[in-house]
Amino acid sequence: MGKSLKHIGVLTSGGDAPGMNAAIRSVVRTCTHHGIEVTGFYEGYQGVIDDNAETLDARAVAHIINRGGTMLRSARCAEFRTREGRQKAYDNLKKRGIEGLVVIGGDGSFTGASLLSDEFDIPVIGIPGTIDNDIYGTDFTIGFDTALNTVVDAVDRIRDTATSHNRLFFIEVMGRDSGFIALNAGIAVGATNILIPEESTELDEVITKLKTGRENGKTSSIVLVAEGEKMGDALFMAEETKKHLPDYDIRVSVLGHMQRGGNPTCADRVLATRLGVAAVEQLMAGHSSVMCGVRNGSVCTVSIHDAISRKPGIDRNLMHIAEIVSL
Repeated sequence: MGKSLKHIGVLTSGGDAPGMNAAIRSVVRTCTHHGIEVTGFYEGYQGVIDDNAETLDARAVAHIINRGGTMLRSARCAEFRTREGRQKAYDNLKKRGIEGLVVIGGDGSFTGASLLSDEFDIPVIGIPGTIDNDIYGTDFTIGFDTALNTVVDAVDRIRDTATSHNRLFFIEVMGRDSGFIALNAGIAVGATNILIPEESTELDEVITKLKTGRENGKTSSIVLVAEGEKMGDALFMAEETKKHLPDYDIRVSVLGHMQRGGNPTCADRVLATRLGVAAVEQLMAGHSSVMCGVRNGSVCTVSIHDAISRKPGIDRNLMHIAEIVSL
């Protein structure tokens, strides 16, 4: 395709993540710089099927780099999972003269993009936007750093209460299939225990560590639980712990969707901007079915197939560090 590229589309799909707006802005302004028309589709793939879209220019994305969420909105789209739904989407892309599509989202969004590209030979480029950081091929996903800072701020506030009342708090964070948020935030807040889906932890281990901490003079503790923890959620863990440690004053806090919101951090704004530029340049170079990410500080690409079929491993060194410092 090269420099003959004239018109591309962009959408956000799946769960929202802080920094998605910065990525949209970057895609649009990179297109403007190169004289490429860009159409933004509202509510993800549903917007492509419904042809709910508008032309975006540099002014349309002014003052959004600092805003959380996504100006293009996002939605789950069951119809796009069918061949007929994807046919409707392709027909609308073709009608508008769109020659390539940038998809900002997670593995589910990339699965849809890959199918669309394979079935209709339309170039697609992925930008990883998910707070879970669970996409293979990039060290960081857009939204992860902001979510981490949100969790750390919330847990720091909860610790004030835990310390004042000698309480044990079980705090549940997002991470249905991955423990990246729990592990990194757990180290940052000094959690006594960090429970994540990737690690098999027994309740006896949790109890022993809490008892040891109390014997060593610890009067309050924080246990960070990823929502996908195999033993159960934070409430279950608290109830089970209470049976073994009836004298503990135990509380539960579920941070929930507050982790998705808020203004993106500097790190997420810069990451989103870099990947937005890279995505457009990949389309201009004639590439397709790749995701732009960052490895060791440099922008890189990985096939979308690998991004959705492989899973990044948890950093075992961080697990080792967490064990050492959580006395």
